Amino acid sequence: MDDDPPILICADLQTEYITEGRSHVITDAEATTSRCLELLTIWRNNLWPVMHLKRIAQAAWFNPASNLTDWIAELKPRPGELAFEHPLPSAYSSTRFAEYMSNMKNIRCVLLGFSLDETILSTVVDGFHRSHRYQIVSDAVACRRPGVGDPASYKAAVVRVIGNYAGVLDSSDLVEASGKIAV
Repeated sequence: MDDDPPILICADLQTEYITEGRSHVITDAEATTSRCLELLTIWRNNLWPVMHLKRIAQAAWFNPASNLTDWIAELKPRPGELAFEHPLPSAYSSTRFAEYMSNMKNIRCVLLGFSLDETILSTVVDGFHRSHRYQIVSDAVACRRPGVGDPASYKAAVVRVIGNYAGVLDSSDLVEASGKIAV
């Protein structure tokens, strides 16, 4: 059993992903948001470390003034929680995030949130190549609708790929272990 709790990293929990009609809308956003809130509440109640990632693309289509980039209200960072804006899919595209992570030794990170097929996948792969340990919560992550095919099959395939670079957990494992810090 590990003594230190892992850092909970909340990826791209922004209104863009829950707004119908948007190209990045998440099909199972309500269920994912509920699980994210449950785990975030456990981390906060135990005063364990929490980080938030926010995607701020540097493309012509991206409007930084839009409220679509805002945090989902109940999941937004609180004082004392770190927040990093990243211009490319990987959180490591944020210089601040990359520097922070390079200065942390022997940490474990649990990732949840949106943009499974972009932010979460690329961050886990980047972290793997830097010897950072990640786990994802399979039922607290989601990705936008694929161009073709079944969304559930697409998500399952992305989770399988991520499993090559990170651990894959279920939220119930974390809820049960929350009193033991055995995540």
